[in-house]
Amino acid sequence: DFVGNNTTFEDLFFFINGEINKKGYVNRDFLGNLGHSIVKEKNQRIYIEKGNDTKLSDVEAFTFEPHISLPNSVYGFKKENIYSLVNGKLVEL
Repeated sequence: DFVGNNTTFEDLFFFINGEINKKGYVNRDFLGNLGHSIVKEKNQRIYIEKGNDTKLSDVEAFTFEPHISLPNSVYGFKKENIYSLVNGKLVEL
């Protein structure tokens, strides 16, 4: 429900990190991001990260792949899903 046509990559970054923290987990991604745009060339990716004001609706598709763990744990969890916005609604591909 949070994501719509005007949601930016940064908006999603802050919202999801807030949810991760509220649930008692920490973001363990080595770059700190939560996913990226789907593109043909890796160097053209844009990330779900602080400072990225690109709208999710400006890309064809993007991954959502938070890497989380409990604080002080040596193990974490990461699941990758691919999404697109269709008529302003988030759709898992």
